[in-house]
Amino acid sequence: MNLTLVAILFLGAIGLFFAIILYLAARRFKVFEDACIDDIEDALPGANCGGCGFTGCRNFAEECVRSKQFEKLLCPVGGLETMVKVAAILGKETIPADPTIAVLRCNGTCLHRPKTSIFDGAISCAVASATYSGDTDCSFGCLGLTDCVNACKFDALVMNPETGLPEVVEDKCTSCGACVKACPKNLFEIHKKGHESGRIYVACMNKDKGAVAKKACEAACIGCGKCEKVCESNAITITNNLAYIDANACNLCRKCVEVCPSGAIMEVVMK
Repeated sequence: MNLTLVAILFLGAIGLFFAIILYLAARRFKVFEDACIDDIEDALPGANCGGCGFTGCRNFAEECVRSKQFEKLLCPVGGLETMVKVAAILGKETIPADPTIAVLRCNGTCLHRPKTSIFDGAISCAVASATYSGDTDCSFGCLGLTDCVNACKFDALVMNPETGLPEVVEDKCTSCGACVKACPKNLFEIHKKGHESGRIYVACMNKDKGAVAKKACEAACIGCGKCEKVCESNAITITNNLAYIDANACNLCRKCVEVCPSGAIMEVVMK
């Protein structure tokens, strides 16, 4: 028999053998994917911002399909309208969630917290936070080097040149949480956006004792406890010389705003 023909037949037999192996392996390890995943992904905004708690819209779509607690899932970019579409695809009901927004827990403006030093390093909050305490006497406040602004994909954060602080653009913020992750001082939090009465929160993260905090920033919380005493809904607690307001318990009576001696409690009135 021709040697070339023998080689061809031999190689053909080897190829057939491995083809059969690959076919059997593909059948054995075949993954069946729910067709709803593609439909849900198409219904999502496609921002891949991670605000839902997952690495991307595809992962969120997969979780929507397999999760038994659908009411706890939320796409912050698409909001309720998108979740209604997702629920319809899955044949489920969605529970309207309260809209949320990012808030900056610092009111240490240039007026309230004057600079005592000058940082001459990289224009990065992460770098500055790792190398020194800050250019004011408050080591807990905003560094103003725009890490949060750069992290926001929706142009919902802008720096105010007069205050030296970032400001949230309410109609653009999707509460994706990018600013929360970007801030090395942990100054951003996601709060309920509030209804007609607005929202109230403590715009300070200074845990120093009252006199020290007040010296560093005129708008610092001094942990005096006056807000806690007047709160009838038990929404305020004082921990480590710092007041915190539980938005779920707060009834927006505003008594805490009135008694705060330093103006550390911020009141946002909805228009």
